[in-house]
Amino acid sequence: MLRYVLISLLSSQFGLTSCSTDDGEQLVQSESSTCFEDFHNDSISLGRVLTKYEDKLNSLTGAHVLEDGSGAMIARAWLTEYAEETIDIQYFIFSLDNIGLIATDYIVQAAERGVKVRILVDDIMIDADVADILLFDAHPNIDVRIYNPGVNLGKNLLQKIKKLGLDFRGANQRMHNKTFIVDGTVAITGGRNIADEYFDFDHTYNFRDRDILLLGKGVKQIEKSFEEFWNDSLSVGIVELVPPNNSVVYTKDAFDKLHAYACDPLNFWPQIRTRIATFPNHLEELVKNGDVVWLDKLQFISDDPGKNASKSGLGGGGKTTDALISLVKNARSSIDIQTPYLVTSDDSKNLFKQAVDRGVKVRILTNSLASTDNVEAFSSYQTDRKELLRIGIELYEFRPDAKSRMSSMTSELVDSLLEPPIFGLHAKSMVIDNSTTVIGTFNLDPRSANLNTECIVIVESDLLTLSVLDGMNKDFNPENSWRVTDDYNPDFEVSKYKRIKTWTRKIIPKDIL
Repeated sequence: MLRYVLISLLSSQFGLTSCSTDDGEQLVQSESSTCFEDFHNDSISLGRVLTKYEDKLNSLTGAHVLEDGSGAMIARAWLTEYAEETIDIQYFIFSLDNIGLIATDYIVQAAERGVKVRILVDDIMIDADVADILLFDAHPNIDVRIYNPGVNLGKNLLQKIKKLGLDFRGANQRMHNKTFIVDGTVAITGGRNIADEYFDFDHTYNFRDRDILLLGKGVKQIEKSFEEFWNDSLSVGIVELVPPNNSVVYTKDAFDKLHAYACDPLNFWPQIRTRIATFPNHLEELVKNGDVVWLDKLQFISDDPGKNASKSGLGGGGKTTDALISLVKNARSSIDIQTPYLVTSDDSKNLFKQAVDRGVKVRILTNSLASTDNVEAFSSYQTDRKELLRIGIELYEFRPDAKSRMSSMTSELVDSLLEPPIFGLHAKSMVIDNSTTVIGTFNLDPRSANLNTECIVIVESDLLTLSVLDGMNKDFNPENSWRVTDDYNPDFEVSKYKRIKTWTRKIIPKDIL
């Protein structure tokens, strides 16, 4: 299974008023505060900012790749703050660490302004009291639904075991989609969940990840997919999952403690607030410099809700799987891939072998044993590593001390730590023939292929692909990854205990990794 770390969707009545560092030091609330209201500009809105691009938005799709975590966080924060009508949020993980609490405060502030917010979260790792989620949902402008409930939320251990025993396939069919849509005009999708480590803010371990920001016409495809998930029978309102006597009444002061947390400059640095406030200027510079690519055509492909629900066993494929297979089959010269987990079946190995045999150069960067957060998946990759090399695939493994991590992290965080955190790879991207780019949620493993619902964006643009490939090539460099050969792999970089732990996981079937 993937590293499912969901701390809590809603902390007990938002009672968290301080933040702890990883060495246990308490960050108490300071006397001064840096509040949302201090930086909010009532004279601007998303619609007003986008007015200067309205001649393109109806017929084209603007696309910009979000490589660094802090930039991806700032884009989401500003869009939430200046949304005018709707915010639709679909995530596999929405954690209530520092980033999650601040994101939740932004959502509440938007709802208080009258913005209608819908949040769809997968059930598998929600670790929260039902009352806390009910409080969030009780806001008149916030609606929360849970995807495929029955394996976690409100279930005791016996009920969870029963679900796994009687419906193993159903319990393992998770919603891995990640979409964030504002006013039906702007969307962000890609590899990032909502948690510190996806935005380069964790003190010990962060992810090298990638999202894509989209403006205009192509957003309608993502909006349609969200509606399909939201209205599917597998998406259940939180009030339907609890006994009738568990009702929660919303009051105006319900989120005061959450707001106090976000106002504390020790929890949310004023420098970051300032960067959020200047996002429209940044967007304008991106457009002016050609870093927003305007596309005639964009493909957003999502698996159907309930993917393969009627099938037996753990196979079945899906829309995203078919699209990626087609891209590999039609590649003429090169395939460059980044995937955190590389668990290959006979079919996928044969697919890559056929590509190599017709002269296609295949490079894959995945996590090393030293950088991975998932030893189960790495164990399977480790078993097949030599075979993948024999096929002719160039294999690279990400370094936990990758030099590139220093440039992606927020400078204030770097300056506050005695030593930088390690990084793991979480980006799920593919570049075909130096001209087509795929950014999405799909890991190269059987779980993404057959069980989880996934979504991907396919962009045919030399300019955007050049940008993504530049980031990939940096990750392939020796200071950021190790090149694996028949005679060398970096497994020895970890402790003997982790190597033994990984070896013991080889008994787990590939199909559920």
